[in-house]
Amino acid sequence: MGKTDATGIRRIINATGYSWLGLKAAYKHESAFRQEVWLAVIMIPLGFYLGQDWTDKAVLIGSVLFVLTVELLNSGIEAVVDRVGDELHKLSGRAKDMGSAAVLISLIIAAMIWTAILVDNPPP
Repeated sequence: MGKTDATGIRRIINATGYSWLGLKAAYKHESAFRQEVWLAVIMIPLGFYLGQDWTDKAVLIGSVLFVLTVELLNSGIEAVVDRVGDELHKLSGRAKDMGSAAVLISLIIAAMIWTAILVDNPPP
């Protein structure tokens, strides 16, 4: 994608289109992202149901969206590393491992948030 000189509302429209293309590409090419999307399809409505107030709901749902965000960043890192070359290189492996670790940490954070909120406010 080349740099455009779009400004104002045209830039926002273009950026939205690029974001949509990124979501579609991640869903098509990344099985972990697909799995997390389907988990989000279940957990987001559950977050609305289980959250006692709007803060609880926002934190529960936000933690799920955070996992998706980190997975997208990890997938982007992996795509760039793969584009550079197929040969094994310690820095390429390190970059991919660090991206994977970020996803793991985001999942742990989400699990901690859900556990804390559900322990403090058991489901009805």
